[in-house]
Amino acid sequence: MLQRFVTMVSFVFSCYLLYKYRYRVINAFLGKRWLRKVAISMAMQIPTVRDKVLGSVLSNRQPQHQ
Repeated sequence: MLQRFVTMVSFVFSCYLLYKYRYRVINAFLGKRWLRKVAISMAMQIPTVRDKVLGSVLSNRQPQHQ
């Protein structure tokens, strides 16, 4: 019973720390070149993400007149 309690408290505390330092964790994760490539390739397999990214990259933008 005590071991299960300690496990649950550890899990909750770990989740809290991951949430609190989420941007540092993401930056550390994406700082590795091969992990960044894997993350991008996985994101590009999601149709909504792929359409939005490719739509913004390949859109026909009109030059802005000043």
